[in-house]
Amino acid sequence: MEQSPNNNSKTAIIVLALLTAVLGVLYFRSYQTTTDQAAQIEQKATELANTRSSLDSISTQLDAKIAEIKSLGGQVADLEALKVQLEQDKASLKNSNHATIASYEAKIKEYNAVLTTKDGEIVELKKQNGILTESNQTLTTQNTTLNNENSGLKTQNQTLNDTLSSVSQRNKELARKVSIAAALKAQNLKVLAVNAKGKETERARLNGKKIEKLKVLFSLATNPITKLENKTVYVRVIDGEGATLSDEAIGSGRISINGKEVAYTAKQSFQYTNDGQTVAVTYPRGGVAYKPGKYSVELYAEGFQIGTGAFEVK
Repeated sequence: MEQSPNNNSKTAIIVLALLTAVLGVLYFRSYQTTTDQAAQIEQKATELANTRSSLDSISTQLDAKIAEIKSLGGQVADLEALKVQLEQDKASLKNSNHATIASYEAKIKEYNAVLTTKDGEIVELKKQNGILTESNQTLTTQNTTLNNENSGLKTQNQTLNDTLSSVSQRNKELARKVSIAAALKAQNLKVLAVNAKGKETERARLNGKKIEKLKVLFSLATNPITKLENKTVYVRVIDGEGATLSDEAIGSGRISINGKEVAYTAKQSFQYTNDGQTVAVTYPRGGVAYKPGKYSVELYAEGFQIGTGAFEVK
């Protein structure tokens, strides 16, 4: 049985009405959800702003407490550590969500508790400073009396110090003169060339290509005021260009002469016997030919130059 055109139209109208109703419900729900989300976002923004404002306020109070306690002579290490933690909390707040706001509220309570505690410490420090001020006034009066009594002593002490300074200067000068008089004195210095076979040669002009070692020989003048003890002589061999022959790998080093640090070529330690003994210092500069020219030799011991010499290489 076929439906009439009127029945089809009625059916279409009913379907359209149902669709309109469904769409209306869906739109209402979507609108409600959007409104709720907007409210939640606004609430979170408000909470974050309030939390940030609270942390900023605590930061300002902390700075004030630190400055005041410092001025009263108290310890502020714990407050400074707390300030570092506070700055970290402020930085991490930017990435926080609603679920973590509660933890910041707990931290704010802890910060405020510390500030309250420090208020009590500040009161106590002020009391102590008041007591100290009274004590200082008493001490100041006593010190004034003592200072007056000490003025005469200071004058006497200054005179005594001037006298002692003069005596000390004379003693230093005397000690310097004694040191100079007791210094070693080298004499009869000569330089020998030692070849690879150990043969020693003394000539006016040494053959640089055959020098395996340099041997510096000298005798020490007798001196009754020189201590009979272990001594060390430092030898500086200086070429024609002013450079000191030196190689730390084979015993060279540096010494202080007249307040200036200089290189030395070789050194030799020995027991001083005050009998004109002969001392030999060897410098094994093997494998390197000596440049032709004139060389100077300087001897040092106990801060003094004790002898000089020269030789020539052809």
